[in-house]
Amino acid sequence: MPDAVLSAIRFDAAGLVPVVAQQHDSGEVLMLAWMNAAALRETLATGRLCYWSRSRGRLWRKGETSGQIQRLVELRVDCDGDTLLALVDQQGVACHTGRRSCFYRAVREGALAEIAAPEIPPEALYGGEGGPPAPARAADAPPPGTGTGG
Repeated sequence: MPDAVLSAIRFDAAGLVPVVAQQHDSGEVLMLAWMNAAALRETLATGRLCYWSRSRGRLWRKGETSGQIQRLVELRVDCDGDTLLALVDQQGVACHTGRRSCFYRAVREGALAEIAAPEIPPEALYGGEGGPPAPARAADAPPPGTGTGG
């Protein structure tokens, strides 16, 4: 990766930067995850999204267990250099719940409303009932309660 790219990114104190994954052709926001410098280098080198799993403390190659991979179309850096936008070609669903997007709930009239149903049962993605097993869950699954993709 060119030094100019890496130097333009402001990683936080933990060495991470948030990444919004967006479907390149529809504009649909799919998920939020985190990258460190190694994940960023790998993503740019391979063209396949690689994130940093905060829950597992290791690189997380999107789709490595579920098969629901993301191919990089374009990577954008925001004006402050502290957030990335990954325009991706999502193959399959992005969310460990079996939904296309992790943003499947909306606040409506003061309550959470489910606005998208699962497209595939989580057990079909991970081979276990109700999604990835805990605590040794699949690398694609976010830690419970975070919704951040690990």
